[in-house]
Amino acid sequence: MGEHHTVASFDEDLGAISKLISDMGDLARSMVAGSTRALLNSDNTLAQRVVSDDAIMDARQRELDDRAITLIAKRQPMANDLRAVVGSIRMAGDLERIGDLAKNIAKRVGTVGLSVTPRDLSHSIDAMAQLVLIQVEGVIEEYAAKNAAALAKLRNEDERIDVKYTSVFRELLTYMMEDPRNITACTHLLFCAKNLERIGDHVTNIAENAHYVLTGQQLPANRPKQDETAMSAPAA
Repeated sequence: MGEHHTVASFDEDLGAISKLISDMGDLARSMVAGSTRALLNSDNTLAQRVVSDDAIMDARQRELDDRAITLIAKRQPMANDLRAVVGSIRMAGDLERIGDLAKNIAKRVGTVGLSVTPRDLSHSIDAMAQLVLIQVEGVIEEYAAKNAAALAKLRNEDERIDVKYTSVFRELLTYMMEDPRNITACTHLLFCAKNLERIGDHVTNIAENAHYVLTGQQLPANRPKQDETAMSAPAA
């Protein structure tokens, strides 16, 4: 009976950590969607809500870290169980960073809204944001479904975000060169686009860690990477 009680308690602890990962994933998805919607619609109220949500994300990460460290100290998990706990800590770190990046986008909404912004830019940013959001939603769903093959595929699809970012980067530079009145808005949008690209990178990290938790196997390090903005930037 005592051993059964211990196993049940351990499963409950692992379940609580998994629930926190799921909650953080849902919040990350909401923050990314909210920040980009606020940016495209100049919605300062929504932007402030995203900024406030970052405190909730931080609190959940701290709770997960505390639970994970306590579980390791008390239960001394081995093999698969230890992988699950350590993987959760790593995934929580990436989810927290996604929240930070969404908050950074939201904090620029007020400034971009005051500038003269070409309407065409909203379409490019929106298209990139939708790609990122698909990745964020996908990594949460595939980890919950324990679909390692889908996680490996999703990790490689970050290349699409890199290609889109390069396109947005070049488009914004063109608008800045064509009309100096666009410089302020385009500069802020460049930072927003870079934040979206970095969110994609953190989703990639989550997919890699989730795959390792499920299979015990590391994905190859040389994943596709197609960010060509360094070559696109004009020489100083």
